[in-house]
Amino acid sequence: MSLSRAARERGLFVLLCLIWGSTWLALKIGASAVPPGLFSGTRWTAAGAILLLWLALRGERVRVRSDLWPRLIAVGLLMISLNAVIMMYGLRFVGSGLASIISAALTPLSMLGFAVAFGQEPWTRRQTMAMAVGLSGILVLFGPDAFSGKEGVAELLGAALQIVGCLCYSAGSVLARPLMRSMTPPQLGGFANLVGGMLLLVFSIPFEPGARQALTLDWGVAAWSAWAFLLVVSSLAATMIYFTLIRDWGASRTSTYAFVSPVIAVFLGTVLQGERLDIRDALGMMLMLGAAGLALHRPAKAARGGPAS
Repeated sequence: MSLSRAARERGLFVLLCLIWGSTWLALKIGASAVPPGLFSGTRWTAAGAILLLWLALRGERVRVRSDLWPRLIAVGLLMISLNAVIMMYGLRFVGSGLASIISAALTPLSMLGFAVAFGQEPWTRRQTMAMAVGLSGILVLFGPDAFSGKEGVAELLGAALQIVGCLCYSAGSVLARPLMRSMTPPQLGGFANLVGGMLLLVFSIPFEPGARQALTLDWGVAAWSAWAFLLVVSSLAATMIYFTLIRDWGASRTSTYAFVSPVIAVFLGTVLQGERLDIRDALGMMLMLGAAGLALHRPAKAARGGPAS
């Protein structure tokens, strides 16, 4: 018996949460070993080229209508170029705990805000409840540790970069949805990755400190392992899943992965690194999972809408 469409979509959502709950460590390793613009630019360019080559080998169209290019370039610039380099530079100055809470707290709210502002989605009472519960869970889970002690100038700069990068990503995600009237998720993912990655390389190689020296590709085993993991699992697999859910669910509902991914990160840390899981952690994770459940639930009679403009 084949899975229903709803079950398949929920399965993709769970897989997306699993993937993006495990990428923080790889990003941190890459940012500390290689200039972030070059590290991200090579990864996203390779991901875009691989996706488009795969489509071409399958006999699918790999061209873009001329009227779609301005929005496509904006999506690649916001979601890939600006988001990647800004957030990776931020990781050099801020701990992963604070970076996680900023991303988890801001992503659903900013995506919903942009979706409402661009006329794609209404603001509903259920969304308000989900955001409130999710933010409560984030504060319970990460707040006491992430915000303990005085933050220096470097930490504040890192936090500000995380916020700006998150806003770029959210705006790009909302702008991407109308493109799926004319493009499949693999097509959009391939072109957005390629455009965003090439823009990063165009500015990184001439201007980024250390980028030209890093073109020797002598990055070390740890950095290359992180690059390969992020390429295959995040840039390729997660990108297609993400754009598929954006098309079918909309930006705000898909963005609730940000409530679930930190829970997975905490769980992986407990299992793989022996970190302690106390009652506060369990309560925070339960609240965040509950928030995702509220946002993901749709009444049986609710109509399924297509991509908005």
